[in-house]
Amino acid sequence: MAGTMSSGGGRRAPISGINVTPMVDVMLVLLVIMMVSAQYIVSQSLKVELPKAASSTDSVSSVAAVTLTKDGKTYYNQKPVTEGDLVNDLRTALAGNKDLNLIVTADKEVQHGSVVHVIDLAKVEGITKFAINVEIAN
Repeated sequence: MAGTMSSGGGRRAPISGINVTPMVDVMLVLLVIMMVSAQYIVSQSLKVELPKAASSTDSVSSVAAVTLTKDGKTYYNQKPVTEGDLVNDLRTALAGNKDLNLIVTADKEVQHGSVVHVIDLAKVEGITKFAINVEIAN
């Protein structure tokens, strides 16, 4: 009979189906790797307590990140800066990328005026795209 194996070492049967189990195993391993690595990409090393929001828009790819802590310190891309250094850093970043996105992260204890001041400094330098980082309430 064609398509069956004979006991005499004749022809082998054709493969009638594809075994997807190894492919599923590989995809699950890739999914786990992606989920673990995403935690490291998203996490910040600066400890700030973000305000909660009921909804949020899509995430933005950030080129420049400013963090304001409750003790009054300002960080640009996780490096401590003064106001003058921040202006210079924003100017330099905008010169390198005209489509610069600025993400402002502030502790919930930081005064609203401080956040507005940082956004105003960025606007003076010509940055027009802003995002305020918040923690989504569960």
